[in-house]
Amino acid sequence: MATTKTPKQNPAVGTAIWVDDRLGSSNFLKRSLNKVFPDHWSFMLGEVALYSFIVLLLSGTYLSLFFDGSSREIIYNGSYTPLKGIPMSAAYASTLDLSFDVRGGLIMRQIHHWAALLFMASIVVHLMRVYFTGAFRKPRELNWLLGVGLLTLGLVEGFAGYSLPDDLLSGTGVRIAASIALSIPVIGTWAQFLVFGGEYPGGHIIERLYPIHILLVPGIILALIGAHLALVWYQKHTQFAGPGRTEDNVVGSKVYPAYSAKAGGFFFLVFAVMAALGGLAQINPIWLYGPYDPSQVTAGSQPDWYIGFLDGSTRLMPNWELRALGHTFSPNVMVPTVVLPGILFTLLALYPFLEAKLTGDRGYHNILDRPRDKPVRTALGTMSITFYLVLLLAGGNDIIASIFHLSINEITYTLRAALFILPPIAYVVTKRFCLSLQRADDDLLHHGIESGTIRRLPSGEFVEETVGVPHVYTTLLATSEERRQAIEHQHHEPVTAVRAGGPGKGFFRARGGVIEQSAEEPPQLETTTD
Repeated sequence: MATTKTPKQNPAVGTAIWVDDRLGSSNFLKRSLNKVFPDHWSFMLGEVALYSFIVLLLSGTYLSLFFDGSSREIIYNGSYTPLKGIPMSAAYASTLDLSFDVRGGLIMRQIHHWAALLFMASIVVHLMRVYFTGAFRKPRELNWLLGVGLLTLGLVEGFAGYSLPDDLLSGTGVRIAASIALSIPVIGTWAQFLVFGGEYPGGHIIERLYPIHILLVPGIILALIGAHLALVWYQKHTQFAGPGRTEDNVVGSKVYPAYSAKAGGFFFLVFAVMAALGGLAQINPIWLYGPYDPSQVTAGSQPDWYIGFLDGSTRLMPNWELRALGHTFSPNVMVPTVVLPGILFTLLALYPFLEAKLTGDRGYHNILDRPRDKPVRTALGTMSITFYLVLLLAGGNDIIASIFHLSINEITYTLRAALFILPPIAYVVTKRFCLSLQRADDDLLHHGIESGTIRRLPSGEFVEETVGVPHVYTTLLATSEERRQAIEHQHHEPVTAVRAGGPGKGFFRARGGVIEQSAEEPPQLETTTD
């Protein structure tokens, strides 16, 4: 009797079947691989933050193999001749060794620093995109809170990493942090003593910042990113309005193979940019600053850009001090560095709930807004950005005064005034721009596009024929879901509206080359004012 031979099974298929028999994961994987993500370029901003964090983890792991996070004093005897024989901390000496003696150490240091800057920049720009398009609305308020938490932790992580080399520039930043702690009433001196392990500069700040930077904060950030991605995966993805797009579907590419291929290519592109910056653009040359000395301050010292607004708020704050009950209170330090950022970040975190309460909008939203469609929200965002930019500019008032040969006091007074004058102006101008753009869109939907074709009517007058806006653009120009639905149910054939030559003469519609007179104007679309 002949026997049939069972064909040899592919090892990968066999492994997959073995895993599925025990975990039942095939249905989950099938659903996951069929998930659709929109193709709009702005959704890649969040991916830039994710990829930057991956590069930070990889480059930071390499650096941690050679960095000595210790404040103990040693005598430097490395390759950098100008600093040979000078006492310094082991942290600073190991950073010099990474820069000059460890193979690939300098480029890894610079990639790590550039990745940190890009990570923070991409978080900020991503949050701006989410804000201006209304992607924070129900049911995504929790994801907004996670994003604000990531931004806050990024500030802490950046400051800790910036301070670890213990050079004169970063030491100036640590000295400012100690002063901020001292400015807090009642608990300030205790907090400063606890963190630094004694009177400033203490002897343990590097040893405490190191595990915070490489273990504690990155672990929390990784957990928040995981929760953020899980919510994005679980909830329906937001998308911009367009043909066939509704609150109940997503139009785009499946995770496999299209989206995963694009995402993989984009990761290598982001990594290539950071590698190019690390290899070609010098950043933080700590050997030029020398080891930290509490008795010295680096002239023209500037923090990384994401901390610059705190530096600027401190420089703009008047030199006020209060003495009461035998104590001295320093609002000139505490207000710009503790109170102000506390208020700003609290308002940022609560904004989705404040907007829902003030507008009464508590519905589910998967279709995004265009910024022009929500003038008040857009104007508030522009006003906040203007406020931030003035503070950031104030953080470099000494550099500006030096380069342009101006009085630093006059710059400070000017920026103090700008901090209160420019944001309201930005609000008014932005709101008027949004309303003007809405009216321009309404005009296109209402009257069509000028065709350049002149027709003579039976009455003898001449009119210009306008061509109806293509259907693919009508949903993009509409400013609310109700208006988009109304447009979807309009005439399926292109309709051309022609304005008559004088008042009271109505409109002429061209259908198939035949002009018909209408006694009524096409219905006006209501202008949204938020």
